[in-house]
Amino acid sequence: MNITKFITELIILAPPLLMALTFHEFAHGYVAYRLGDPTAKTLGRLTLNPLKHLDPLGTIAFFFIKFGWAKPVPVNPAYFRNPKQDMLWVALAGPATNLALAVASALLAKAIWFIASAIPYSAMAEAFLVPINGMLIASVWINLVLCIFNFLPIPPLDGSRILTGLLPNEMARSYMQIERFGFIIILVLAFSGILSKVIFPVINFANNMLLS
Repeated sequence: MNITKFITELIILAPPLLMALTFHEFAHGYVAYRLGDPTAKTLGRLTLNPLKHLDPLGTIAFFFIKFGWAKPVPVNPAYFRNPKQDMLWVALAGPATNLALAVASALLAKAIWFIASAIPYSAMAEAFLVPINGMLIASVWINLVLCIFNFLPIPPLDGSRILTGLLPNEMARSYMQIERFGFIIILVLAFSGILSKVIFPVINFANNMLLS
Protein backbone atom coordinates (compact mmCIF):
# COMPACT_ATOMS: atom_id res chain seq x y z
CA MET A 1 0.00 0.00 0.00
CA ASN A 2 1.20 3.49 -0.85
CA ILE A 3 1.08 5.17 2.57
CA THR A 4 1.37 8.70 1.21
CA LYS A 5 -1.50 8.11 -1.21
CA PHE A 6 -3.62 6.56 1.53
CA ILE A 7 -3.03 9.47 3.93
CA THR A 8 -3.81 12.01 1.19
CA GLU A 9 -7.01 10.15 0.35
CA LEU A 10 -7.91 10.01 4.03
CA ILE A 11 -7.46 13.77 4.43
CA ILE A 12 -9.65 14.47 1.38
CA LEU A 13 -12.35 11.90 2.14
CA ALA A 14 -12.66 12.13 5.92
CA PRO A 15 -14.38 15.56 6.22
CA PRO A 16 -17.11 14.93 3.59
CA LEU A 17 -17.63 11.37 4.86
CA LEU A 18 -18.08 12.54 8.45
CA MET A 19 -20.47 15.26 7.31
CA ALA A 20 -22.50 12.90 5.11
CA LEU A 21 -22.91 10.24 7.82
CA THR A 22 -23.64 12.81 10.54
CA PHE A 23 -26.26 14.73 8.57
CA HIS A 24 -27.88 11.47 7.44
CA GLU A 25 -28.44 10.26 10.99
CA PHE A 26 -29.28 13.72 12.33
CA ALA A 27 -32.01 14.01 9.66
CA HIS A 28 -33.59 10.76 10.83
CA GLY A 29 -33.56 11.91 14.44
CA TYR A 30 -34.79 15.41 13.68
CA VAL A 31 -37.78 14.27 11.61
CA ALA A 32 -38.65 11.66 14.26
CA TYR A 33 -38.45 14.38 16.92
CA ARG A 34 -40.71 16.70 14.93
CA LEU A 35 -43.20 13.85 14.59
CA GLY A 36 -43.27 13.34 18.35
CA ASP A 37 -40.48 10.87 19.14
CA PRO A 38 -37.95 12.26 21.69
CA THR A 39 -35.80 9.10 21.75
CA ALA A 40 -32.87 10.47 19.71
CA LYS A 41 -32.78 13.70 21.71
CA THR A 42 -32.97 11.87 25.03
CA LEU A 43 -30.02 9.64 24.05
CA GLY A 44 -27.92 12.57 22.82
CA ARG A 45 -28.18 11.61 19.16
CA LEU A 46 -29.99 14.76 18.00
CA THR A 47 -26.66 16.43 17.36
CA LEU A 48 -24.24 17.27 14.53
CA ASN A 49 -21.31 15.92 16.55
CA PRO A 50 -19.98 13.12 14.28
CA LEU A 51 -18.54 11.18 17.23
CA LYS A 52 -22.09 10.47 18.39
CA HIS A 53 -23.00 8.81 15.10
CA LEU A 54 -19.91 6.99 13.84
CA ASP A 55 -19.84 3.22 13.51
CA PRO A 56 -16.15 2.20 13.38
CA LEU A 57 -16.75 -0.76 11.06
CA GLY A 58 -19.03 1.23 8.76
CA THR A 59 -16.51 4.08 8.51
CA ILE A 60 -13.57 1.78 7.75
CA ALA A 61 -15.66 -0.13 5.21
CA PHE A 62 -16.13 3.01 3.14
CA PHE A 63 -12.39 3.25 2.44
CA PHE A 64 -12.14 -0.38 1.33
CA ILE A 65 -15.43 -1.30 -0.33
CA LYS A 66 -16.57 2.27 -1.14
CA PHE A 67 -19.75 2.32 0.93
CA GLY A 68 -20.35 2.52 4.64
CA TRP A 69 -22.81 3.31 7.39
CA ALA A 70 -23.20 5.06 10.75
CA LYS A 71 -24.84 3.94 13.97
CA PRO A 72 -28.59 4.04 13.30
CA VAL A 73 -30.45 6.71 15.26
CA PRO A 74 -32.95 4.95 17.57
CA VAL A 75 -36.58 5.64 16.67
CA ASN A 76 -39.64 4.55 18.66
CA PRO A 77 -42.73 4.47 16.40
CA ALA A 78 -44.96 4.21 19.48
CA TYR A 79 -44.68 7.99 19.82
CA PHE A 80 -46.05 8.61 16.32
CA ARG A 81 -49.68 9.44 15.62
CA ASN A 82 -49.48 7.35 12.42
CA PRO A 83 -46.54 4.95 12.94
CA LYS A 84 -46.51 3.42 9.48
CA GLN A 85 -46.70 6.70 7.55
CA ASP A 86 -44.45 8.61 9.94
CA MET A 87 -41.73 5.95 9.77
CA LEU A 88 -41.76 6.40 6.00
CA TRP A 89 -40.93 10.11 6.42
CA VAL A 90 -38.26 9.35 9.02
CA ALA A 91 -36.64 6.82 6.69
CA LEU A 92 -36.82 9.14 3.68
CA ALA A 93 -35.13 11.98 5.59
CA GLY A 94 -31.67 10.38 5.59
CA PRO A 95 -31.23 9.64 1.86
CA ALA A 96 -33.00 12.90 0.93
CA THR A 97 -30.50 14.84 3.05
CA ASN A 98 -27.59 13.09 1.34
CA LEU A 99 -29.05 13.95 -2.06
CA ALA A 100 -29.37 17.61 -1.02
CA LEU A 101 -25.74 17.59 0.19
CA ALA A 102 -24.60 16.06 -3.11
CA VAL A 103 -26.34 18.79 -5.10
CA ALA A 104 -25.01 21.54 -2.81
CA SER A 105 -21.47 20.14 -3.03
CA ALA A 106 -21.64 20.03 -6.83
CA LEU A 107 -22.81 23.65 -6.99
CA LEU A 108 -20.00 24.76 -4.65
CA ALA A 109 -17.44 22.81 -6.68
CA LYS A 110 -18.59 24.56 -9.84
CA ALA A 111 -18.39 27.91 -8.05
CA ILE A 112 -14.78 27.18 -7.06
CA TRP A 113 -13.92 26.23 -10.65
CA PHE A 114 -15.39 29.54 -11.79
CA ILE A 115 -13.48 31.52 -9.16
CA ALA A 116 -10.22 29.71 -9.94
CA SER A 117 -10.54 30.49 -13.65
CA ALA A 118 -11.42 34.14 -13.01
CA ILE A 119 -8.51 35.09 -10.75
CA PRO A 120 -4.78 35.31 -11.61
CA TYR A 121 -2.72 32.26 -10.71
CA SER A 122 -1.53 32.22 -7.12
CA ALA A 123 0.29 29.39 -5.37
CA MET A 124 -1.51 30.28 -2.14
CA ALA A 125 -4.90 30.23 -3.83
CA GLU A 126 -4.09 26.91 -5.47
CA ALA A 127 -2.97 25.42 -2.15
CA PHE A 128 -6.35 26.38 -0.69
CA LEU A 129 -8.72 25.81 -3.59
CA VAL A 130 -7.40 22.46 -4.85
CA PRO A 131 -7.98 20.47 -1.63
CA ILE A 132 -11.32 22.21 -1.00
CA ASN A 133 -12.39 21.36 -4.54
CA GLY A 134 -11.25 17.77 -4.01
CA MET A 135 -13.33 17.51 -0.83
CA LEU A 136 -16.41 18.89 -2.60
CA ILE A 137 -16.05 16.45 -5.50
CA ALA A 138 -15.61 13.63 -2.97
CA SER A 139 -18.67 14.93 -1.11
CA VAL A 140 -20.79 14.56 -4.25
CA TRP A 141 -19.70 10.94 -4.66
CA ILE A 142 -19.97 10.01 -0.97
CA ASN A 143 -23.44 11.50 -0.55
CA LEU A 144 -24.68 9.81 -3.71
CA VAL A 145 -23.33 6.49 -2.44
CA LEU A 146 -25.11 6.89 0.89
CA CYS A 147 -28.30 8.09 -0.78
CA ILE A 148 -28.57 5.32 -3.34
CA PHE A 149 -27.24 2.55 -1.08
CA ASN A 150 -29.76 3.42 1.63
CA PHE A 151 -32.61 3.45 -0.90
CA LEU A 152 -32.10 -0.30 -1.46
CA PRO A 153 -35.20 -2.17 -0.18
CA ILE A 154 -33.21 -4.49 2.08
CA PRO A 155 -34.05 -4.35 5.80
CA PRO A 156 -32.84 -2.53 7.82
CA LEU A 157 -31.83 0.02 5.15
CA ASP A 158 -34.01 3.11 4.73
CA GLY A 159 -35.44 1.81 1.46
CA SER A 160 -37.06 -1.06 3.33
CA ARG A 161 -38.75 1.37 5.76
CA ILE A 162 -40.01 3.45 2.85
CA LEU A 163 -41.35 0.36 1.07
CA THR A 164 -42.97 -0.86 4.29
CA GLY A 165 -44.83 2.45 4.53
CA LEU A 166 -46.20 1.93 1.03
CA LEU A 167 -47.19 -1.74 1.27
CA PRO A 168 -50.52 -2.99 2.65
CA ASN A 169 -50.23 -3.90 6.34
CA GLU A 170 -50.17 -7.69 5.89
CA MET A 171 -47.59 -7.55 3.11
CA ALA A 172 -45.49 -5.08 5.12
CA ARG A 173 -45.42 -7.42 8.14
CA SER A 174 -44.39 -10.39 5.99
CA TYR A 175 -41.75 -8.36 4.20
CA MET A 176 -40.13 -7.16 7.44
CA GLN A 177 -39.64 -10.77 8.57
CA ILE A 178 -36.46 -10.85 6.48
CA GLU A 179 -34.88 -8.08 8.60
CA ARG A 180 -33.11 -10.64 10.81
CA PHE A 181 -31.16 -11.71 7.71
CA GLY A 182 -30.73 -8.20 6.28
CA PHE A 183 -27.13 -7.56 7.30
CA ILE A 184 -26.05 -10.98 6.02
CA ILE A 185 -27.81 -10.30 2.70
CA ILE A 186 -26.01 -6.95 2.37
CA LEU A 187 -22.61 -8.51 3.11
CA VAL A 188 -23.17 -11.33 0.62
CA LEU A 189 -24.23 -8.86 -2.08
CA ALA A 190 -21.27 -6.58 -1.30
CA PHE A 191 -18.52 -9.19 -1.28
CA SER A 192 -19.96 -11.06 -4.28
CA GLY A 193 -19.75 -7.88 -6.33
CA ILE A 194 -23.48 -7.86 -7.09
CA LEU A 195 -24.11 -4.77 -4.99
CA SER A 196 -21.53 -2.68 -6.82
CA LYS A 197 -22.90 -3.78 -10.20
CA VAL A 198 -26.37 -2.65 -9.14
CA ILE A 199 -25.68 0.71 -7.51
CA PHE A 200 -22.47 2.06 -9.06
CA PRO A 201 -23.89 2.59 -12.57
CA VAL A 202 -26.65 4.71 -10.97
CA ILE A 203 -24.12 6.56 -8.80
CA ASN A 204 -21.82 7.22 -11.77
CA PHE A 205 -24.71 8.52 -13.85
CA ALA A 206 -25.88 10.89 -11.10
CA ASN A 207 -22.31 11.97 -10.35
CA ASN A 208 -21.65 12.81 -14.00
CA MET A 209 -24.93 14.75 -14.23
CA LEU A 210 -24.12 16.86 -11.18
CA LEU A 211 -20.50 17.61 -12.07
CA SER A 212 -20.75 17.96 -15.85
